[in-house]
Amino acid sequence: MSRPLSAVLAATALAAVAVPALVVTHPPAIPKPHKRVALPRRVVPAAELPSVEPVAYVDLSPEDAKAFNAEVPFSTLPNPPARPFRFAGSDEERARATDCMAAGVLYEAGDDTEGERAVAQVVLNRLRHPAFPKTVCGVIFEGEERSTGCQFSFSCDHALTRWTPTGDAWRRAREVAAAALSGAVYRPVGYATHYHTDWVVPYWQASLDKVVAVHSHLFFRWTGWWGTPPAFNRQVSSAEPVIAQLAPISDAHKTAAALAEAETALLEASEALGMVVASDAASETAPLAPASGDTDSFLVTLPSGVQPDLYPTLAAKACGERKTCRFAAWTDAGKTPASAPLTADQVATMAFSYLRDRDTGLERTLWNCAQFPRADRRQCMKRQVLLTALPAPVATSTPVVAKGPDDLGGVRRKAEPALATTPGIPGK
Repeated sequence: MSRPLSAVLAATALAAVAVPALVVTHPPAIPKPHKRVALPRRVVPAAELPSVEPVAYVDLSPEDAKAFNAEVPFSTLPNPPARPFRFAGSDEERARATDCMAAGVLYEAGDDTEGERAVAQVVLNRLRHPAFPKTVCGVIFEGEERSTGCQFSFSCDHALTRWTPTGDAWRRAREVAAAALSGAVYRPVGYATHYHTDWVVPYWQASLDKVVAVHSHLFFRWTGWWGTPPAFNRQVSSAEPVIAQLAPISDAHKTAAALAEAETALLEASEALGMVVASDAASETAPLAPASGDTDSFLVTLPSGVQPDLYPTLAAKACGERKTCRFAAWTDAGKTPASAPLTADQVATMAFSYLRDRDTGLERTLWNCAQFPRADRRQCMKRQVLLTALPAPVATSTPVVAKGPDDLGGVRRKAEPALATTPGIPGK
């Protein structure tokens, strides 16, 4: 036997002994079997509107949940993209919808543009589905009054008070929201109406079809007819509600909340009262006599937190469609008069006034610039005058002769001719 062949046979023999010994002494790691969870499978027929279940999770560790989710197959049915959505409403309603959407995508997906776009598409899909609210803010904050069971967890777990986004993160989220409300479509999620992270298992998961994964989020749609495009045909509403908990990060909701508070204050005004205000900002005065029970006049305490630029809006809401209206407001309830006429101190501390007389074309808004400086000085209450009734003139039998100016020295005047007199008749 040749030496090379002997070496090969020796090596083979050594491997035959060493490899089994290595396997025995170093066994491969066996994956820990995850807890099996049996969830009911249910297809909702077209005749029955599916119920939206509260968010509740199966008691699994994150590792077991990930293993369970990995075994759930993706649906093999078609996954068409949703139709573009375009918000139709006023600028104020669009601003509130945009900030609700921005809060939803940012707090749910984090500062991740693709994840935010996926969440935004789910919000729009819910908006069009009859099982969910009709407004963007209504969809995102559905169930916010409950400590558990809200549809988007950030709205009821105090996330808004525990974390404030940076300016850049909020700007990016608002850009995603604005695009979604202007027709942008995130095609991969199709008509998905539900999602969750892969480290939890909600009880509703088995009742829906798993359609796509976006990073760590899994997206689902209704089974049967309710998950098909024809089901997403509900007419939406642009009457976006005011979400008080968004006020710290949203100017749109902060302003709307302040206006709502102001309207409440106006409704609670005991009665409309008269007032008189004059200003050097215009040449004419407004001689408006105070009248008891005058429904065209208001004396109001301004709610705290309202920006001065919004005072005309409050006045316009109070005056409504009145042809003539007088609105005066104070920031200090202790100085707000309960009736007219006004005292000098009440006039001096008045923060804002609004006058309207459509018959004469008068419409004037004035601020107390000592309290609220204005760039346009013509908007300032440079002088406020409290008008009171003047006493009527007293009649007298003695004729009053108008006296002209005294003779001016150094001026030569033509001599007046002497008057002719008639004897017995004085002055003639």
